[in-house]
Amino acid sequence: MIDNHSDGAYEVMRFSADCPAAPEVLTIKYTLLFDLDPQHRGLLRLEEQGRTHTAIFSPEHDTWRLEGHSVALGRQFFEYFRTGVWHIWTGFDHILFLCSLLLPAVLERGRGRWQAVTTFHPAFFEVLRIVTAFTIAHSITLSLAVLGFITLPSRLIESTIAASVVIAALNNLYPLIEKRLWIVAFLFGLVHGLGFANVLTDLALPKPALAVSLVSFNLGVEAGQLAIVAAFLPLAYLTRRSWLYPRLVVGAGSLGIAAVASVWLIERSLNVGIFS
Repeated sequence: MIDNHSDGAYEVMRFSADCPAAPEVLTIKYTLLFDLDPQHRGLLRLEEQGRTHTAIFSPEHDTWRLEGHSVALGRQFFEYFRTGVWHIWTGFDHILFLCSLLLPAVLERGRGRWQAVTTFHPAFFEVLRIVTAFTIAHSITLSLAVLGFITLPSRLIESTIAASVVIAALNNLYPLIEKRLWIVAFLFGLVHGLGFANVLTDLALPKPALAVSLVSFNLGVEAGQLAIVAAFLPLAYLTRRSWLYPRLVVGAGSLGIAAVASVWLIERSLNVGIFS
C-alpha cells in the first residue's frame, strides 16, 4: 500500500498482534534504508486499547519504547524537538529563503550599490526583525494547519515556497524593497509555516499528543533556525567590507539561489522532475 505525503510517497506496512496480556514494555526498532539514505525517515502510528501513539524513526533514533501504555512526556517532547531541528536543517528551501533575506543585512544601499554598514548595531537589529517576523508568521500558520483550521493543497504550498525564494533572491539583485524586509519575511513566512505543518499533519497526531508535539516541533524549528543565524551573522559582518561579499556572496550567491529555486518552482508547479 502506498500513502502519499507532503514529501513524497511512503510504503505502508501494517502489522497487528493479539496479546493474551498487555505487555509492560513494547519496543519497536526500525532501520530500513538508513544505511542507504541517511535522510530517510520512518513514521510510526500505533493503536492499542483505544490509544494512539506516533513517532518518527531516523538513523540517530531507530528505537521507540512504550512503557506501561504511555510514552514519557519528556521523551516525546525531545523527539519532536529534534524532528523540528532536522526539518529546518534539511529544508533547503526554507534555509535559502532566510539566507536571501539575511545576506544584505550587513549592507546598506547607497549610490545605487551595496555598501558595508559602519557598525554592528543596525545589522543585528535588521536580522532580529527579519527572524522575529519569520518566526511569528510560520508559528501562526503551523499551529492553524496542524489544528485543522487551514487546509491547502501541498503542491500549491510548496510551489509558493519556491516562488518566495526566487523573489527574495532577485530582490537582492534588483532591489525593489530595500527596507522593511521583515514584512517580506512575515508574509512569506505564513506560507512556510504551512510547509512546516505538513510534517506533523502527515503523522495524523492524536489529540493527547498534539499540544506537546506542536510546541516541541516549533521550538526545534526555532532552535535550528537560530543556529543558522548565529553562524551566519558574525561571519557576514566580518567580511562585509571585502569586495567579495557584495559581489560574490550577495550577487553571485543570490543569482545561484534564484536559479535553484526556479528549478524547484517548475518541478513543483508542473509536477515534473528536471534533475530527478
